Amino acid sequence: MKYVECLALTIAIIGAVNWGLIGLFGFNLVAALFGSMSLLSRIIYGLVGLSGLYLLKFYTYCSEDE
Repeated sequence: MKYVECLALTIAIIGAVNWGLIGLFGFNLVAALFGSMSLLSRIIYGLVGLSGLYLLKFYTYCSEDE
């Protein structure tokens, strides 16, 4: 599971950087590299979304008492 968690975190970071570039500079890195809404771009966006959903499980760590 550690591999899946690291992969999900990496993909989510890529998505976060892309959104940061869009917000700050109006530049969509995924679209620039793979084309606007090409099949590959849609797959990347889908993986970012799935990674974000998977990482929601880490909210359970916020409520644990240390």
